[in-house]
Amino acid sequence: MLEEIKQDENLKCIPVVILTVSRAEEDVLHSYNLHANCYITKPVDFEKFMEVVKAIESFWLTIVKLPNGL
Repeated sequence: MLEEIKQDENLKCIPVVILTVSRAEEDVLHSYNLHANCYITKPVDFEKFMEVVKAIESFWLTIVKLPNGL
């Protein structure tokens, strides 16, 4: 799926955040090789999970400069 997104001319510039339970190094490497923009292992604790979600939102919607139209 990620490979298809990054090959699509209309979608390839969108930021892709991998939010997963996997800590496997091969999964991290594979995701970045497919041009993921971020790989995050999600916390099990709900409150910590929500902190991560809010941090992702703040980073991608407030801090980062994205091209117009994204």
